[in-house]
Amino acid sequence: MSEIDVASEVEDVLHHKRDETDARPYPNPIYAWYVVGVFVLAYTFSFIDRQILTLLVGPMKRDLVITDTEMSLLQGLAFAAFYTIMGLPIGRLVDRRNRVGIISVGVFVWSLTTALCGTAKVYWQLFIYRIGVGVGEAALSPAAYSIISDYFPPKRLGLAIGVYGMGVYIGAGLALVIGAEVIGLVSKGGDLILPLLGHVYTWQIVFFVVGLPGLLVAFWVRTIREPERRGHMRREIGPDGEERDAEVPFGEVLAYLKANAAAFLTMNFCFAFLAMMAYGTAAWIPTFFVRTHGWSIVEAGRWYGWVIVIFGTGGVVAGGAIGDLVRSWGYRNGRIIVMACTGLATLPFAIAFPLVDDANLALALLAPASFFATFTTGVGPSALQEMMPNQMRGFASALSGLIVNFIGLGLGPTSIALVTDFIFKDEQMLRYSLAYVSPVILLIGTCIGFLALRPYLRSLDYLERWSHQHENRL
Repeated sequence: MSEIDVASEVEDVLHHKRDETDARPYPNPIYAWYVVGVFVLAYTFSFIDRQILTLLVGPMKRDLVITDTEMSLLQGLAFAAFYTIMGLPIGRLVDRRNRVGIISVGVFVWSLTTALCGTAKVYWQLFIYRIGVGVGEAALSPAAYSIISDYFPPKRLGLAIGVYGMGVYIGAGLALVIGAEVIGLVSKGGDLILPLLGHVYTWQIVFFVVGLPGLLVAFWVRTIREPERRGHMRREIGPDGEERDAEVPFGEVLAYLKANAAAFLTMNFCFAFLAMMAYGTAAWIPTFFVRTHGWSIVEAGRWYGWVIVIFGTGGVVAGGAIGDLVRSWGYRNGRIIVMACTGLATLPFAIAFPLVDDANLALALLAPASFFATFTTGVGPSALQEMMPNQMRGFASALSGLIVNFIGLGLGPTSIALVTDFIFKDEQMLRYSLAYVSPVILLIGTCIGFLALRPYLRSLDYLERWSHQHENRL
């Protein structure tokens, strides 16, 4: 038996030992998948609320009198800056408090502020409400990843998180499809006059339609059972003589991350640059079809939305499942291998789709591009959960989100807009911005991913040593 096989067997034995000694079998699989289903719904609404601006570029630019770059700040930086910053204290709360309650409050906040975007009359008001959306959504994924890790054994974790990640692409796709249909319906009657709000533009109505239903989802999330934490845990004896979970000092969390900085940074910068390409292109593809191929915004939203729903969803589930499979072959860093290869698989399609002259062919090329680009959403978060002790996962996920979303969401849309506005200086040259920026970003992410392979193995070994040192508290 090889060293890799021995290490894999030892890891499985350790996980089994923890479950047996704690007398805590994993929860009922049916209920566990129900929880994932509710989280998928919440994640879907979060991405509908986050991505709806993609379809509204034209009318919002017209009515607010703003540039591509200003629009990209609403799509990216206004949301991402506070999404990432607020994620850190929220992630710390995830490691110490009721995670279901944190998610429920987050869903309520982002849904309410999305609806408030429909009341904005000037650019700065919309900017502030987009900040609110970012703050609310910062509560979801760190808590959801932590909860899912306590509902599923390690060999199923990649698939479970991959299924959860479907919400990204269902939401992003439905944001386009629903938005397109709503615009198509309300545009026939023109702008509206509503009580208290007065004159309301067509694009403002879309925010009401997608934001308000999320308030109901917030109450649904609150009904989920908080699972017992499991895995590498710090324990203590309380004043009543009973053993209980002990809070891990923040300094110890930082020390752990510092000791594993090489793996943590390389895997997350790989994820971030691949996300930068995905977010950057997705933000401008509907506008690309309008400017380059003469489609209406309704056509662009409808067709590209279904590409995301079908192929993006398929990709994130496939990525998580393939990561589990490669790991089961004895490659403990199998999830990182899959993530690193994602950029190479996406590259030819990302270059080709903006340059072809036929709109239908461009749409067809977007299908494999969307499929491969979404692998990272399944393998990246599951790899992070695997390398961290339970009571550090929330903060680690939030810190990961800071890196991935600040670079991916914060800089992705703007990087393409800057090339269009300041290099080509012609909005009709958007297709070339997409074709030139995307491959550069993908290659950077791929190279960093391969650099993460060895550090990630060292981090898995470090986790086992750390757990042995604390085994009397497990």
